[in-house]
Amino acid sequence: MGADRPAAGDAPARRLRGRLVAPLFWATFGATLVRYEIAGRWALRGGLRDFEWSMARLQRSLGRCFTAFGLDIDVQRDPAVREHTPYLVISNHQSLLDIPLIGGALFTNLPKYVAKKELSSGIPAISLNLREGEHAVIDRSDPRQAVAEIVALGERSAARGTSAVIFPEGTRARDGRLGRFRRAGSQTLLDAAPELQVVPIALSGSWRLNALSPFPVGETVRLRIGAPIARDRPSGEVFREAVAWIRANVDDPQDVSA
Repeated sequence: MGADRPAAGDAPARRLRGRLVAPLFWATFGATLVRYEIAGRWALRGGLRDFEWSMARLQRSLGRCFTAFGLDIDVQRDPAVREHTPYLVISNHQSLLDIPLIGGALFTNLPKYVAKKELSSGIPAISLNLREGEHAVIDRSDPRQAVAEIVALGERSAARGTSAVIFPEGTRARDGRLGRFRRAGSQTLLDAAPELQVVPIALSGSWRLNALSPFPVGETVRLRIGAPIARDRPSGEVFREAVAWIRANVDDPQDVSA
């Protein structure tokens, strides 16, 4: 699918603006993380749900940092995706910043993530959220531990009314091109919560956020959120339908504003 692109002659001016605003962006982004590190620790005193809402606001605030400095975030959400409703979310993966982008778009659905353990330390607020927010923090060198974490995440999502997000590619597509979608982790998650519908998400353009200097002024990140897929057939078939929808709805890397 295509997307409107800025005129080619605008590129040098946008790169110059991007270099100028990059330090301001990083200062704002970092200050937001520190503020929510403090807010999150305070919210933990009120219990897990208070902490979850604090971290949901973190993700929405991080998304606003991007738009404040000139990035366009285009969210196309199927109207059948309801607020305050738990889902299992299957998405492609282009950037470490996909998490706050999805979290901001699904703010009231309280998304939890399958994330590698390396992210659970060293990043203000984000690492705190992964450690304390009942996400699935997995050791990719220990398949048994990873499966147990994913199963527990699915069961908690069904029991507590939160959503669970998994990236079946396993690693970021740094050039925006889709990788191979591995079925095992996703099917484990789907089997652990058979009562929850599956929502596919197609991310386009967020791979450019892997290098934020110059800041991508005037570029577009697009999130297409598909209609929930009913759980009236085996998990493997549901997974294949979700992946087919993602492949059909991700923009070609050359077609998102460059």
